[in-house]
Amino acid sequence: MKLILTSEVTGLGSPGDVVDVKNGYARNFLVPQGFAVQWSKGGEKQIEQIKAARVARELATLEDAQALKAKLESSTVKLTVKAGREGRLFGSVKTDDIADAVQAAGIGSIDKRTIELAAPIKGTGTHEATVRLRSDVVAAITLEVVAAK
Repeated sequence: MKLILTSEVTGLGSPGDVVDVKNGYARNFLVPQGFAVQWSKGGEKQIEQIKAARVARELATLEDAQALKAKLESSTVKLTVKAGREGRLFGSVKTDDIADAVQAAGIGSIDKRTIELAAPIKGTGTHEATVRLRSDVVAAITLEVVAAK
């Protein structure tokens, strides 16, 4: 199924890209979540508008993204979660928990969809995550997960 992406989808593309994906992936995930719309001949005009808006946004925020990247990489974000005796968490740390912790620390506001974890965080300690601020600006953040008392 041919789709036009309206949001950044990790591993698939950026807003305005035309992608060809399997029908189930499109019907069950991309379209209901608002990440894509079905491609049509009239959609070509929409593609140009999405790409123009993306370029304008990127030019305006390049300096902001680099400043936020410097802040994220220079600080450690502390997350307090419920954990058992050996430091195993009850559940795992989710990307929205990380986004909330970054905002609570006063570093800045990031979208939970831009955070990528290499593996699920299921224990206390120090962990790494990456944040895709723009298509060409990626920040690595250090997370300190501690048990709540």
